[in-house]
Amino acid sequence: MNSDIELHFEDLHPVDLFGEKNSKLKLLSRAYPELSISSRGSKVKISGKKKTAQLAKAKLELLARILREHEELSLQTVEDVLFGNNPYDNRLTNGNGNQVIVHGRNGKPIRAKTENQRKLVLASESNDIVFAIGPAGTGKTYTAVALAVRALKNRVVKKIIMTRPAVEAGENLGFLPGDLKEKIDPYLRPLYDALDDLLPAEKLNQFMENRTIEIAPLAFMRGRTLDNAFIILDEAQNATSLQLKMFLTRLGPSAKCVITGDLSQVDLPYQQKSGLFRSMRLLKNIEGIAQVELDATDVVRHRLVRQIIYAYDRDDQSRRRKREEEE
Repeated sequence: MNSDIELHFEDLHPVDLFGEKNSKLKLLSRAYPELSISSRGSKVKISGKKKTAQLAKAKLELLARILREHEELSLQTVEDVLFGNNPYDNRLTNGNGNQVIVHGRNGKPIRAKTENQRKLVLASESNDIVFAIGPAGTGKTYTAVALAVRALKNRVVKKIIMTRPAVEAGENLGFLPGDLKEKIDPYLRPLYDALDDLLPAEKLNQFMENRTIEIAPLAFMRGRTLDNAFIILDEAQNATSLQLKMFLTRLGPSAKCVITGDLSQVDLPYQQKSGLFRSMRLLKNIEGIAQVELDATDVVRHRLVRQIIYAYDRDDQSRRRKREEEE
């Protein structure tokens, strides 16, 4: 049984929803080749078998909802919704956590894009220390930096301090050219990149020059008291237990802190153990300290990143089972 469905999206700009030259709508047609899908202005007409037409209608309404919530809809997002193997509903949030965290460069609104990112925002608002743990691409660092920039803009803190353990990911910093700063700066580049997206270049340079924003290796935190600051410890899985204890005991009475890490990507030398798991275990039940776990469903990079994470997780589980059987 065939049916004709007409949808109206007067509240959305056609180019934003359908794409330039209907590029996003063409992806919908590719996903449902047996249907006839056409648009005129803000209206869409879907014709074909009733059941299939209803499926296409639901997908298009989901895309419209994502656009309304996040004020953007990339081709990658459309591909995820139409061709991904995992549910996309986790990208949609509700409640206070979906309010704009901060406005980035050119006034771009920055929001939590997934349910677990929303939990991270809410946890940071009600706790002074938050552990945000999850695989690559889940937006841990970016969300943390957005929270820090918001705190600075709202004068909740006087400065932002961002740090990482200076551990090579399979490479040796000693062989890189230049002085210590020039060797370490490329390693800290992900933190700079997040700030670049959130602050105008002139303002960011000013903040860096007057040390309102400071980016430094974790070892540089020793002996300091970090107060009236929003502090981000990134890649914490590469910190030893002693380093994490040193860092956590630097916090002053008016400090806020987010610690991010991926326990599946430890780059420490073989004989050294990551201190992140121990810190999370020891501090789990302390009031004012929260833990938020992100997973592959929170990945906001290329849709294949999610599949890569799943593949490695399955292999890790298989290896663990094999070791347990051998023992």
